Amino acid sequence: MKLVTVCFLPWSSLPSFLNHVARSSVRYLFVTMADQDDFGGTDSGASKTFPQQCSALRKNGYVVIKSRPCKIVEMSTSKTGKHGHAKVHLVALDLFTGKKYEDICPSTHNMEVPHVKRLDYQLNVIDDDGYLTLMADAGETREDLKIPEGDLGKEIRAKYDQDEQQMLTVLKAMDEETVIGTKALTK
Repeated sequence: MKLVTVCFLPWSSLPSFLNHVARSSVRYLFVTMADQDDFGGTDSGASKTFPQQCSALRKNGYVVIKSRPCKIVEMSTSKTGKHGHAKVHLVALDLFTGKKYEDICPSTHNMEVPHVKRLDYQLNVIDDDGYLTLMADAGETREDLKIPEGDLGKEIRAKYDQDEQQMLTVLKAMDEETVIGTKALTK
């Protein structure tokens, strides 16, 4: 029976270890993590936000205020006072409701910033309940978004009624999605 020794080395030690292997009569078996298990990645545990220093936030950027994803519309910084940090005053609009939020944060503290994604879909159908059938570039369809309220919804409906082909832009942040724009489909 042979004794087997397993050792884990940092990458920085690898060159000297390989030099030792070349001079040794002992045979080594190298097993990498790729030879073991496949740990596929998914979005299930992905964070919806990331931290960013308050002083690094910018107008037209994004921030989370009161657990809502918002777009910054105004930002001002006060000077350092006698007892503390410079403060940043933020005014932001909710990405999905348009509601106005305000917050004041010390400039050196972190605030959460939402991961925001924009995706374009071709509009196929608007059903009687106002749900949209959308098709992505890869061909998969979705039917879980409603036509937006207000002028944008009226514009989408009018173009659809005139049989105009449209691309709709969908904004996604913190597990919420909504249609934010339309443009003519170019062929």
